[in-house]
Amino acid sequence: MSNTSHKLWEWQLFILHQKHNMKRIVIILAFIFASQNISAQLFTKEKVANNPDFIDQKFLSWGYFLGFNQYDFKFEYNEDLDDILVDDSFGFHLGLIGDMRINNFMNLRFEPGVFFTTRNLRYDESYFGATEFSDADLLREVKSTYIHLPLLLKFSTKRINNFKPFVLGGVSTALNLSSNENNPDDNSSGQFRMRKNTFFYEIGFGVDFYLMWFKFTPSIRGIFSFNDELVRDEDPNSPWTGNIADMQTRGVFINFTFQ
Repeated sequence: MSNTSHKLWEWQLFILHQKHNMKRIVIILAFIFASQNISAQLFTKEKVANNPDFIDQKFLSWGYFLGFNQYDFKFEYNEDLDDILVDDSFGFHLGLIGDMRINNFMNLRFEPGVFFTTRNLRYDESYFGATEFSDADLLREVKSTYIHLPLLLKFSTKRINNFKPFVLGGVSTALNLSSNENNPDDNSSGQFRMRKNTFFYEIGFGVDFYLMWFKFTPSIRGIFSFNDELVRDEDPNSPWTGNIADMQTRGVFINFTFQ
């Protein structure tokens, strides 16, 4: 092979090698571009805003909610006996929403609702001492129907595309329609009695999702009562109420709101 042919062959190999490298470079650049484009679509690109001014800019707006609840009792005792156990159970609730806009980040809300729940109290045998008792005496079913009236202050972040996180807190009162407060019978006749009126403080968080025609909001909230709710039996040494120094409701609400 002549020197000229040898140089021509080396030059062709060099061009082929560079073409191969160029393909690799093009593939790498295409991958980087695609990755940046996907990232921009997911995290940085501004999406079409649903209902930009339809709800949030109104001074007054309305809606409704429904959801699930789980109520519990917090007990304080006079003597160090075994705890009274409360069975876990879920209730149901629904209600209306009145919302007053204060500014872009604060709203005052009134959320009247009806809440249905049942709590089963299980007593240990040590509460009865030498007194004769049956299995039915160790269990008290406490059914409650509350008219719940909370006044809440909602603190929201800036809207991000079509969602907006928030926290809220406030106070509330509830009327227990199943309290048995005025029932002359007590636990000796199988009737567990509670105060009719209860006062709470509440705190929670959630996210507003802006859909095409309405705003959907899932949220979770904890409630804690201020006052002792127990109506004690006539017998000061009653095994059901005699050792209870204080009984207060606490609970968790899972709400689904539509505005």
